[in-house]
Amino acid sequence: MHIPDGYLSPSTCAVAYAAAAPFWFVASRKVARMLHSKTVPLISVVSAFCFVVMMFNLPLPGGTTGHAVGMGIAAIVLGPWAAIMAISIALFVQALFFGDGGITAFGANAFNMAIVGSLVAYGVYRLIAGNSELTAQRRVIAAGIAGYLAINVSAFVASLEFGIQPILFHDASGAPLYAPYSLGIAVPAMMLGHVTFAGLAELLITAGIVAYLQRSDVSLLARTAPGAATGTATWRATRKLWAGLAGLMIASPLGLLAAGTAWGEWGAEDFANPATRAAIANASGNIAPPSAPPAGLEKLAGIWTAPFPDYAPAFLHSEEFGYILSALMGGGLIILIFLGASALTARSNA
Repeated sequence: MHIPDGYLSPSTCAVAYAAAAPFWFVASRKVARMLHSKTVPLISVVSAFCFVVMMFNLPLPGGTTGHAVGMGIAAIVLGPWAAIMAISIALFVQALFFGDGGITAFGANAFNMAIVGSLVAYGVYRLIAGNSELTAQRRVIAAGIAGYLAINVSAFVASLEFGIQPILFHDASGAPLYAPYSLGIAVPAMMLGHVTFAGLAELLITAGIVAYLQRSDVSLLARTAPGAATGTATWRATRKLWAGLAGLMIASPLGLLAAGTAWGEWGAEDFANPATRAAIANASGNIAPPSAPPAGLEKLAGIWTAPFPDYAPAFLHSEEFGYILSALMGGGLIILIFLGASALTARSNA
């Protein structure tokens, strides 16, 4: 679901940034108050969790891969506005430092996963959980459904963005300039994997973490339960969450086990590779891709070169080590960003 550079036209990217901007503005204002109340450890660990969980690729029907996002648990633990910022920061670090998602498409990726995903997850969770007790089984069920629906709505929006490209942007001969597949192919290709495995992964992660928090620190669920008293979120209070995240970071090379590329995330060079072309066609209703990368896609694909591409740069000579190092770097960068934002907020208030 990480749309790369070149798959969306510049005008589509501009519209996506414009659509995301008001949500970022409101979220930043609300998160500034959270940072002032010393919740940096909590928002940092949730954002870092979203970063790491997206590294765990899952095999999907059609030979592609997908992943959970963590949008469900982010919205439940942080509330929708802080979740928007937490996931947006995770996506920004992924795009800028690791090339996972494009720089031009960052607005679209954040709109799809951080904004739409968080708002859907929060709305569904609140609707189903109602005024039930924080320890009620109903909240676990609500969390699972919220995560499942959130990632699928996000994927559907992304599929629409892919699918409208060849309709709106093509050359004089009708050849697509950016994403090559129309709505009739893009929507089912994207949704098949998310309705099944990726959606199920988000469901299990969200419900499982809520069930764990009900037993270990139920106060972390209080921000989305009106009237409930929230607990502290200091570094010490969140140490178990950081320990669990460290375990995920060490296990991140498991994400390499899933073969294939996520649908719509092929490189420009893949359009000339016979084996990859066959895989693209297999995942796209047996419709062959263009014989050459679309002109606009090829032009924008190299607009940014990440310093640590694909979490496993060749100079490390070990994909597994690259994944672990990337997970640690990503988590560290996220902490630094939120600590910096907290310091700026404190200085501004002073």
